[in-house]
Amino acid sequence: MDTASHLQQDPELVAHERTYKAFNVLLRWCSVLLAVTIIWLTVWFATPGGFLGGTVTALIVFALGWWFVIRHEEKQPLDVWVEGR
Repeated sequence: MDTASHLQQDPELVAHERTYKAFNVLLRWCSVLLAVTIIWLTVWFATPGGFLGGTVTALIVFALGWWFVIRHEEKQPLDVWVEGR
């Protein structure tokens, strides 16, 4: 019996994989937004950069976080055993 085809047909396993992926994406968004908030407030209040400097820095960090952290996971296949993951 082929275990790979058996595992793909199990609806509970598929539901678990989808929940895991959704939780992973949520965690990545929370991490990026927390980093952006901390950097924005730090530059705004603790440096001479002020509001504008903090906002520009936060936007740059958000773009980099989205590019390297969130975008990477959204393009991954749901099945973790797929070749090339």
